[in-house]
Amino acid sequence: MPTSSYAQASLGVTLEDGKGTIRVYSSTAESVEFLILNPEDSSDVLKRITLKRDGDIWSASSSAIAVGVHYALRASGPDGPRNGFNNTVNLIDPYAIGVKRESAREFHNVIIDRSFDWQGVTKPNTPMTESVIYEAHARGLTRGNLELHDDIRGTYAALAHPSTIEHLKRIGVTAVELLPIQMFISEPRLMNMGLINYWGYNTINFFTPHHRYASPAAIEQGPDAIVREFKTAVRELHRAGIEVILDVVYNHTAEGGSRGLTYSFRGLDNSSYYRQDDQGNYHDTTGCGNSLDFSNPRVVELTMDSLRYWTEEMQIDGFRFDLATTLARDANNQYDPNHPMLHAMVNDSVLADSKLIVEPWDIGLGGWQTGNFPDRFSEWNDRYRDSVRKFWLTDIASARNSGNHYSGVADMATRLSGSRDIVDGPSGPIGSINFITAHDGFCLRDLVSYNVKHNQMNGESNRDGNSNNFSFNHGAEGEVDDAEISASRRRASRNLLATLLLSAGVPMVTAGDERGKTQMGNNNAYCQDSTLSWMNWKLNKHQQDLEDNFAALTKIRREHPSLRQSNFGNFDAASAESDMVKWFDQNGDIMTEAQWNDAEQRTLLRLVQHVDENGASDTTLTIVHGAETPIDLVLPDWPSAWSLIWNSSNETAEEVSQNQIPGSKVSAGPTSILVFAANS
Repeated sequence: MPTSSYAQASLGVTLEDGKGTIRVYSSTAESVEFLILNPEDSSDVLKRITLKRDGDIWSASSSAIAVGVHYALRASGPDGPRNGFNNTVNLIDPYAIGVKRESAREFHNVIIDRSFDWQGVTKPNTPMTESVIYEAHARGLTRGNLELHDDIRGTYAALAHPSTIEHLKRIGVTAVELLPIQMFISEPRLMNMGLINYWGYNTINFFTPHHRYASPAAIEQGPDAIVREFKTAVRELHRAGIEVILDVVYNHTAEGGSRGLTYSFRGLDNSSYYRQDDQGNYHDTTGCGNSLDFSNPRVVELTMDSLRYWTEEMQIDGFRFDLATTLARDANNQYDPNHPMLHAMVNDSVLADSKLIVEPWDIGLGGWQTGNFPDRFSEWNDRYRDSVRKFWLTDIASARNSGNHYSGVADMATRLSGSRDIVDGPSGPIGSINFITAHDGFCLRDLVSYNVKHNQMNGESNRDGNSNNFSFNHGAEGEVDDAEISASRRRASRNLLATLLLSAGVPMVTAGDERGKTQMGNNNAYCQDSTLSWMNWKLNKHQQDLEDNFAALTKIRREHPSLRQSNFGNFDAASAESDMVKWFDQNGDIMTEAQWNDAEQRTLLRLVQHVDENGASDTTLTIVHGAETPIDLVLPDWPSAWSLIWNSSNETAEEVSQNQIPGSKVSAGPTSILVFAANS
């Protein structure tokens, strides 16, 4: 039974035997103060406690440090290009687990009551091989759900609502991966434009849930209530068997570059927290103005303490690390796969059962490190994304324009079978997080509806966002009334989702893609908190059909272990340790070397046989036809009849029960996927 058993880190506020102790890290400060503030007026300092120094830790103990106390830190220190001391500024305690927002630029800390009744609900501990990850925005997922009361739409409370959980269960996802919910702020540039940082990749405190996603009632009650509301959401998702993964941003903070505002880290120890040269110039590998210096053991300690807190106290099931290469840069600013930060995460007992997912790149020199993280981590696979998009979209556009597809099935086969060229380690295919869309870039409907980005609403003259999207509008830009174009787009959407859910590896789908959400061509909606970004909850027939197909595909994946391989397989025979994987052409013959290298070979049949430890067998045949001309093909000579269980040519997801004998002919429609199961 989970309890609030988090082993309090040595830093921050600890409470014991009627006395509180505050410990703060700063190697360069000359004095540090703990200010007890008037809860009704934070400008009124009720008591000042001067901290004493022991090495690089400043501390003090007092009976005045107790639950319910509102406080701030202040620090003084030397001038100099690497320092940022200002003893008139109230600072957020880096280890605060309760932070209260007073205004856009003013915050203070609150010592909260951590007690919570988990009601015996425990973590689902879904195996990675069975995981289907749903990347969602904590606010955007439910903000448009009109079944919910206005006061909770877009809140943590809404995540726990039966209508939200019913949707997640119906479509068959096993984990919700929430975009950043650790406390963040919007950049002054955005605020001056009347926009906000909607996505939240601008963290200011690594222990506190973001206040804006709490219900008005919880915000009114204070940080204690916000934490309880978040814990309730986690508990109810767990009760339904759904895991919660957090997208976490430890690579930089919201304090920005050298001219940024001071909220916390800069005011306590700018020269130690941030990577700088002797002139105070920030070494920015994140594109956000600063990078935390992970060659400093105290930065590693802070990150690990935060991860343990969310894992134990908040019962979080795993983490996705934004721009993770920055977390593993050494004293020379070079990526090190043996970095102490990575070593700590891999070997920490608290994180032993946590899902650890990395975005394996940053924008610094040598930043693209896909495939180079330790085996314990699963990695966002951008090559998977690009390969699948090219096969179903830009190759089709090329064929329409020039008559040539330019790429055959070899790369697609590699992605379908788990991207062994990238993640060839002991974890096998689950080392790859497969995705076709994410929060960053076109959503699925826009991927098949726009050739170019349309980001004018972001106020940067359409300069922001990726211009190389491998998208295809199928004949016209944006929303159209043309029936043929619309049908082609819907079929392309089904093919993309099917590829994702039929591939070896861990599938991740972006919330709303299962029901055809559009952002009107905006591929960088990081500052758009509106219906443009929120998930749509009122569906037309085609959107409902797409969602039904997605649910059918997750069910097929769930029921057929041969479609969620935990190994890369072999060509000879299936065993409990290794699946058998064979590749056939449209004639039912084993693919030849010449066919693998033929750019116009656009049809592929993948047969996978899985045998479990009890000898039970599961065999599936996936047919991928990547051309707009229909084709008749021959089923492989397998000693069992085949049942067609899904066909992307069908708009609806009714079960198909067509039985075929080995060697019989079947038809594949234009750009289509067919899935067969061997009859037992």
